[in-house]
Amino acid sequence: MIGDSVYPPADDDDDDHSLSPNPNLCITIEDGSLSSDHLVTDDLETDLDLENDCDGLLDIDESNLHEETDTFAADSQGNCLLPPATGMEFDSYDDAYSYYNSYARELGFAIRVKSSWTKRNSKEKRGAVLCCNCEGFKMVKEANSRRKETRTGCQAMIRLRLIEFDRWKVDQVKLDHNHSFDLQRAQNSKSHKKTIKRKLEPSLDVQVRTIKLYRTLAVDTPGHGTSNSSGETSDPTHDDSRCARRLELRGGFRVLQDFFFQVQLTNPNFVYLMDLSDDGSLRNVFWIDARARAAYSHFGDVVVFDTTCLSNAYELPLVAFVGINHHGDSILLGSALVADQSCETYVWLLRAWLTCMLGRPPQTFVTEQCKAMQTAVSEVFPRAHHRLSLTHVLQTIFQSVVGLQDSESFRMALNRVVYGFLKVEEFEVAWEEMVIRFGLTSDETIRGLFQDREQWAPVYLKDTFLAGALTFQLGNAAAPFIFSGYVHQHTSLREFLEGYESFLDKKYTSEALCDSESSKSIPELKTTHPYESQMANVFTKEIFRRFQEEVSAMSLCLGVTQVHSNGATSSYMVKEREGEKVREFEVIYEPSAASQARCFCMCGGFSFNGYQCRHVLLLLSNNGLEEVPSQYILQRWRKDVKRLYVADFGSGRVDMMNPDQWYEHLHRRAMQVVEQGMRSKEHCRVAWEAFKESVNKVHLATDNPS
Repeated sequence: MIGDSVYPPADDDDDDHSLSPNPNLCITIEDGSLSSDHLVTDDLETDLDLENDCDGLLDIDESNLHEETDTFAADSQGNCLLPPATGMEFDSYDDAYSYYNSYARELGFAIRVKSSWTKRNSKEKRGAVLCCNCEGFKMVKEANSRRKETRTGCQAMIRLRLIEFDRWKVDQVKLDHNHSFDLQRAQNSKSHKKTIKRKLEPSLDVQVRTIKLYRTLAVDTPGHGTSNSSGETSDPTHDDSRCARRLELRGGFRVLQDFFFQVQLTNPNFVYLMDLSDDGSLRNVFWIDARARAAYSHFGDVVVFDTTCLSNAYELPLVAFVGINHHGDSILLGSALVADQSCETYVWLLRAWLTCMLGRPPQTFVTEQCKAMQTAVSEVFPRAHHRLSLTHVLQTIFQSVVGLQDSESFRMALNRVVYGFLKVEEFEVAWEEMVIRFGLTSDETIRGLFQDREQWAPVYLKDTFLAGALTFQLGNAAAPFIFSGYVHQHTSLREFLEGYESFLDKKYTSEALCDSESSKSIPELKTTHPYESQMANVFTKEIFRRFQEEVSAMSLCLGVTQVHSNGATSSYMVKEREGEKVREFEVIYEPSAASQARCFCMCGGFSFNGYQCRHVLLLLSNNGLEEVPSQYILQRWRKDVKRLYVADFGSGRVDMMNPDQWYEHLHRRAMQVVEQGMRSKEHCRVAWEAFKESVNKVHLATDNPS
């Protein structure tokens, strides 16, 4: 929503605008006001066990809570902290406690746990109230105590609840204190003198929630400077250069702002986030629509970070998060404009994107080779498989050897080394021989890529799921670009934004047509093999075509020979004719139950493509299996799955006292009916009748408020 986003003042505004923190900012960054808050009821604790005045329950690592921020006012100590607000969310209870404790310390008061509650018959904490240490009054029996009275009945507090995805949400806040602050006394209080007894393990999304509160500290370390496509970096000269960096856009910020406002009129669940410097200038901006967020729930296993515009020095510093849909086509999962290619920028961007995806990182994240990016990915996606785009790697190699007189010969040799070996030792020996043969032993680009070989060479990636993203055709040096045909070397911001909706419409229309063709058309079979007829009824049209090639290629395999057996697990050798040569592929087979047979081929076909290779298919056939085992039929490729691209990240509960939630809740439900109504003419008719009936009922309710 417009009021929920932070943006700098227009360039032509002479007034002195202060960027005060928006209390709804956290909600916007987290869910774009999509999720319905949990309904707060007075009888929630009836099912819970309460603990009162449990001060000091946790020893918390607060080392990450003093980072620099751009959008929040600084206190007298120079630290920037956003006051607590309803809707803030945290990775854990520890994070929430640490934040409020840090906020209190800098303001000059102490806190304690007024109460907390757990689920009945369980020790799992479900909620808590953190209050000012001056809350309440002394009991009568303590009235004559010599200790100085410190309690004043202060009402300042925050109430926390455990919600979905193991996150903690602030659902009630009181900021006003009835006493003066004493910074020195607060610093010596129990809550602020806790020692760190343990280091918390990083959570799955690694502080992605704290993007709503803190920015990453700028640290001058190798690899944190500006990078180019070859992976080389240049360190910044000093911190001031970082602070001065800003996003330069031909056409001005006003064009971007107007675009966002216009989109939100027709797409209320559209979200945009802006990274501002201390002086209010724009550094980075990220945006994503509701459809992309919903699509990520279906296709979030593999995400490619497209930086074509940066690596090719386009005028528009555009980057994109790209997924692969059920037709094997690229889909947009978020876009951004960035000021530079520093680690700081990438960390902000990855956290912003991950926050919009509710902290669920991709299984595999594919990027170009870039030291700053590698550092950022390891920080934000520590458990994801970070891989380098093979297309970009080979393109970079070809560019570095352009001076070779026999470049075509080198191209053929490189292709053989990259794709021709199934074992790591064979690949490394062949690479060394190639480098010596073409006199590239001192080439820094070649050397650097070889050091990162485990992130891009197919021989190392057999346990990494790539959903068909590992593709490169010999002679095709152009990397795939999500905005191909829409963005060129000198495309301006205005030109891009004018064509943005057209780009999305074309993508959505193409996917809808492919859905229709897949569901209605009957694929032509090329063989009589039962695997082909089985998958013709399961896979979408394009994925079936690819699988069909594997079935047809089974005829190139010469036979299957068992070479080793260890209990239920056996090793087989499958021979395949490739031209005049015969190659051997080892396949590991564990029958267990007929429908749950487990197979792994040394070619890594299933990991790379998402469906089984010809070698495994031949082995299964030889062992009497007439159907491909169900675990090798991925839902992401199925044509019978109804994918509703309506983001539904909320709990389904709505606070009837909050009008903002009424709109979001009703809009989300209405869009689900729209999506279902698009399935067929009959579905459309039923949806239309349902809408008309609903409108009549709403009118009656309006006429009769009781």
